[in-house]
Amino acid sequence: MKTDLQIAQQTPLAPIRDIAAEMGLRDSELELFGPHKAKVRLEALGRLQQRPQGKYIIVTAITPTPLGEGKTVTTIGLSEALCRLGKKAVTCIRQPSLGPVFGIKGGGTGGGRAQVLPMEDINLHLTGDTHAVLTANNLLAAFIDNHLFHGNELGLDPMRITWRRVAEVSDRALRYVALSPSGTTDEYERETAFDITAASEVMAILALASDLADMRARFGRIIAGWTGERKPVTADMLRAAGAMTVLMRHAVKPNLLQTTENTPCFVHAGPFANIAHGNSSIIADRMALRLGEYVVTEAGFGADCGAEKFFDIKCRVSGLRPNAVVLVASVRALKMHSGRIRVSPGRPLDPGLLREDLDALAAGCANLDKQIENVRLFGVPVVVAINRFDTDTDAEIALLGERAKAAGADDAVCSRVWAQGGAGGEELAEAVCRACDRPADFRFLYDLDAPIKRKIETIATTIYGADGVDYNSTATAAIDLYEANGLGTLPICMAKTHLSLSHNPKLKGRPEGFRMPVRDVRLSAGAGFVYPVCGRINTMPGLPSSPAGERVDIDENGLAVGLF
Repeated sequence: MKTDLQIAQQTPLAPIRDIAAEMGLRDSELELFGPHKAKVRLEALGRLQQRPQGKYIIVTAITPTPLGEGKTVTTIGLSEALCRLGKKAVTCIRQPSLGPVFGIKGGGTGGGRAQVLPMEDINLHLTGDTHAVLTANNLLAAFIDNHLFHGNELGLDPMRITWRRVAEVSDRALRYVALSPSGTTDEYERETAFDITAASEVMAILALASDLADMRARFGRIIAGWTGERKPVTADMLRAAGAMTVLMRHAVKPNLLQTTENTPCFVHAGPFANIAHGNSSIIADRMALRLGEYVVTEAGFGADCGAEKFFDIKCRVSGLRPNAVVLVASVRALKMHSGRIRVSPGRPLDPGLLREDLDALAAGCANLDKQIENVRLFGVPVVVAINRFDTDTDAEIALLGERAKAAGADDAVCSRVWAQGGAGGEELAEAVCRACDRPADFRFLYDLDAPIKRKIETIATTIYGADGVDYNSTATAAIDLYEANGLGTLPICMAKTHLSLSHNPKLKGRPEGFRMPVRDVRLSAGAGFVYPVCGRINTMPGLPSSPAGERVDIDENGLAVGLF
């Protein structure tokens, strides 16, 4: 059996100019990065505004397992399938982070016959957007410490600096660092930490900005820290926002690529969904919706993470409303959610996943029930995509489909896009088209005018199923500070584990009887959200005992090997 990388490298690619022309883009609107990659200039958005807007489809999932549920594969394969049905479909996904690529998860370009290409370019540097984010973020950090060194005219309290540096690799040694403004050890040292680049507010702004001017304004509103009088010090006050924008002026343009079936795909921005808002850029979505009849985009991790943030953060900013939701599930993942079967990355699969076990599946379907319930809270039709494996039995597929419909799904359809590409997703595509034609009654989960704690508690009790929320003194003090400075009306971007509906990754299925601990509440004023940190969640991941990067190399022809 060929690996994903072998399939990707052996797939003939069409010139990206041809892909763009078929969509309706002009050659003058492209900035080429070789024959198969291009950035699209933002001027195209203005020209396309008179075109009708396509249907907007978001792909989410049950609570993830270490096996992966095939969400990105389904996103890409569904788009390919829609094109096979004669629809003009465009895919929009995030750019993968090098942290997971060289860590435990691997790349983020799909798999099998449903991939975005060139796979190795996307998983590594692509057009340099992530490096621009990293540099802009760290430039502001340098400006902060330089300001302290040269007299601290703004009265920035070193103990209240909130802006962190970032790195684009998983490096647990950077979770705690001590800094000296002068660069010597004989001066005052302050404590700080590094985050992964995907968690940077600069990355969040890239995904939420509407154009270059909006990006500049958002950079200016970034709060780097606070004075002793508890007043904010912004990037504009530090005179850093302009230079940050210059560094990001090309990154704001979406990247156009293609799938294994030569259908168009935008790859733009890459915020994580467990520690950020987990969605690709608004600019790419808006452009795609004017170029295609159907746009298939993906929200990170389960419906409790990326999808909730898609609805409550991204849709508020963009003004766009989804027509349908696809929720990806698999038999083997739901068996694991029964709590009877353990899965460990890098170890052989538990035999219980490979044989029929209707009891374990039925128990694990509690997670499916809850995630369908979560989607329906927002008033959008939902189709369950059953990512079918060869070991799944007909009885298991039937049970999963019955449970999905009983929980409120509009349909439940098998998908085999990993093995068959678009051909394996045609039934799913037909079901999604039907769902898009149904009336939707989209609504947000909470009112922005509600106090910060009430918004947090609404998400925790309604989406996660918690009995309530517990705040430590740090979190409470932060909330009081933000509300005192007129920042209490921002939406909420919860930072929690993606491996459970709760804060505890060990609690599978549909946990009950737990309270959500909030140990800190951070602020992303430029991006425009408040960022509670729940339980033990690291914004700088660590590498596993056997990192994926150990297997990455080049062959005798200089081609990448070992990526997945």
